[in-house]
Amino acid sequence: MKSTKNLKTKIESFVINEVIKLRTQKNMSQADVAAMLDVTPSFIGKVESPNYAAKYNLNHINKLAEILDCSPKDLLPNKKL
Repeated sequence: MKSTKNLKTKIESFVINEVIKLRTQKNMSQADVAAMLDVTPSFIGKVESPNYAAKYNLNHINKLAEILDCSPKDLLPNKKL
């Protein structure tokens, strides 16, 4: 039986959703982002899936801001979650 426990925290999910939103607005695929972030496309897929615990770290967030042409702050919530 599959666990129903959340594998990602609220803030991790927020960051991931912001990255997905900006990535899709820029018509970038998971593979595009993976290549620029120097990770595998499967890592991006696992990050974006609720079924895996994979998530971005601060170094990823900093590089993602560069890739997505935004500030790292744009990937974070304005208030605590």
